[in-house]
Amino acid sequence: MQKPPEGLDGWMTRSPFGKAVIYMNKIITISREFGSGGREFGCRLAENLGIKYYDKEIISKIAAKADLSEGYVKEVVEKRPMPLFPMTIGATFAAVGVYYPLMVEESVYTAQTEVLQELAEQSDCVIVGRCADYILRSYNPFKIFIYADMPSRIKRCMERSTPEEQLTEKEMKKKINNVDESRAKYYDFYTGQKWGARQNYNVCINTTGMDIGTLAEAYSHMLK
Repeated sequence: MQKPPEGLDGWMTRSPFGKAVIYMNKIITISREFGSGGREFGCRLAENLGIKYYDKEIISKIAAKADLSEGYVKEVVEKRPMPLFPMTIGATFAAVGVYYPLMVEESVYTAQTEVLQELAEQSDCVIVGRCADYILRSYNPFKIFIYADMPSRIKRCMERSTPEEQLTEKEMKKKINNVDESRAKYYDFYTGQKWGARQNYNVCINTTGMDIGTLAEAYSHMLK
């Protein structure tokens, strides 16, 4: 990889539309198993590197671009909606009488792609989830997958659960498996790749028994 000219930060790649060499911002994508600490890792990594961090706010941006409610977009990007899932459109949340599930899912994914590309072109950043590793593949991102063993994931989720949730360990394990299954199906459907397969990432990090802050600090030195 060639070194960019002085004053230009980031990594170099080639345009998917031609042979011209262009210089990109430093993009780091975080994919993660539920309860593995991936969100915390991404946030701390961005803080250590002094760059932007994007996670839940992406939903708001997608909803605005697709002219859909945030609740509906959240359903689509997290678990793919069931047919005839009731949706609302626009700020007035007007009810829609006719449903086009597949068409709407596609419009959400298109908006998601546009939002992620806009963020990647604005500045260096860390992006959590949203198929960003695949959508931004032409931007040459550094792709990280975070995972951990089930006992530590259950423990982390139990410690961070709200008083209203009150799940048993057995119930929490079921929730973790359901979330991971939904993420895998969404990712596999839109990318044609297997979610979590090590060949799709630059590095896979096992957070079992590890301090997330220490891990993030170590990797921030590598990625500076």
